[in-house]
Amino acid sequence: MSETTGASYAAAGVDIEAGDRAVELMKEWVKKTKRPEVLGGLGGFAGLFDASALKRYERPLLASATDGVGTKVDLARRLGVYDTIGHDLVGMVVDDLVVCGAEPLFMTDYICVGKVHPERVAAIVKGIAEGCVLAGCALVGGETAEHPGLLGPDDFDVAGAGTGVVEYDRLLGADRIRTGDVVIAMASSGLHSNGYSLVRHVLFDRAKMSLEQQVEEFGRTLGEELLEPTKIYSLDCLALTRTTEVHAFSHVTGGGLANNLARVIPDHLHATVDRSTWAPGAVFDLVGTAGKVERLELEKTLNMGVGMIAIVPEASVDVALTTLADRGVDSWVAGRITERGQHTTGAELTGTYSH
Repeated sequence: MSETTGASYAAAGVDIEAGDRAVELMKEWVKKTKRPEVLGGLGGFAGLFDASALKRYERPLLASATDGVGTKVDLARRLGVYDTIGHDLVGMVVDDLVVCGAEPLFMTDYICVGKVHPERVAAIVKGIAEGCVLAGCALVGGETAEHPGLLGPDDFDVAGAGTGVVEYDRLLGADRIRTGDVVIAMASSGLHSNGYSLVRHVLFDRAKMSLEQQVEEFGRTLGEELLEPTKIYSLDCLALTRTTEVHAFSHVTGGGLANNLARVIPDHLHATVDRSTWAPGAVFDLVGTAGKVERLELEKTLNMGVGMIAIVPEASVDVALTTLADRGVDSWVAGRITERGQHTTGAELTGTYSH
């Protein structure tokens, strides 16, 4: 551009027309998430949710959560697969909401790109919308931001925020947990969306593996395994609260199983989880072996095959396991709640993983 030519937004790298095209492409997917309480459609300045729906609650508590998917987006970019990363985003957000017993109501998303490729942005939103359908919540709006000069043309990141509601006297958490309660584990779909900085370092920098490499233990390529979407548990957890007594949930994300479980255990109690009750998937073995990662380091970084925990009274165990099985969720009794001893902390893993 010559010095006499006037500057423009497009010349600076921002394509408004491409952004408009992306919005048009994503509308059909957002529409699939619509709940009766949602007013209007995509394109307004704010998403509208009819709060009169909360009148049926005696004392409604609104719950809010926000998250992203971390460096897993880099694998989506490298593989050119953009319609699964949205499942990860929804799972990270709504399953934090449901931990307190809240029903996810709606989400908004934020997609930041170096350059707007309308079909790519629409594919990302498609995944978010599909995740919202699985979670039973609406996608009421979002933002796509183009950051030329800060991000490369193919770089992107995603984040989201969600709102849910729970009746005050049905709020779940540490104050409900009692000695003798049972820890029920729900299987993860794989790595979910945590620890990918470690995973990428181990598998690519150290082991020199490629995303296109076939891995016999997976029955598919490494890339396909690593992009396996995060399992979304919100409707399964809500089904448990309707069918039996639940005292608490714990979403196993960054920090691993023991650390996240400890977050919902009261100071005077202790959760013990027996590793011998399950076998972590092959991907966890691969990361540990390829990087010579110590077991405790793996456990404080990755979910090790458990994505969600339910803590229930003994009398609820059979109904809980049956409910989850009927919904296609692999679950099992993994541990117990006891009084905290002098040298115990909130939660610990014992024993050796089964094989």
